[in-house]
Amino acid sequence: MHISGYLGMWIIVLFDLPTDTTKARKQYSTFRKKLLEDGFTMMQYSVYYRHCASRENLSVHSKRVEQSVPPDGEVRVMEMTDKQFGFMKVFYGKRREKTETPPAQLEFF
Repeated sequence: MHISGYLGMWIIVLFDLPTDTTKARKQYSTFRKKLLEDGFTMMQYSVYYRHCASRENLSVHSKRVEQSVPPDGEVRVMEMTDKQFGFMKVFYGKRREKTETPPAQLEFF
């Protein structure tokens, strides 16, 4: 989406966190909760995404993710424009669901 110089950005967080102990499960839960509180939505298990109004806004959310990574976790962050996000291909088996769409207007925080 390109409106008067506005080019939205997407941040996608992919993570692999251990859940083999009570402490690890608590850290996993805390990490996931922080993502949700920061406006992320689950795309698939261990894959969350969020639309950002600008690169600067995306950088803020990326830093928050970095600061909340559990000690034994592995987290990857992908950054992409609305256009790049739109090129994503989604394949289904027998059951189909609607895919994500960029927001229709700017978000103000």
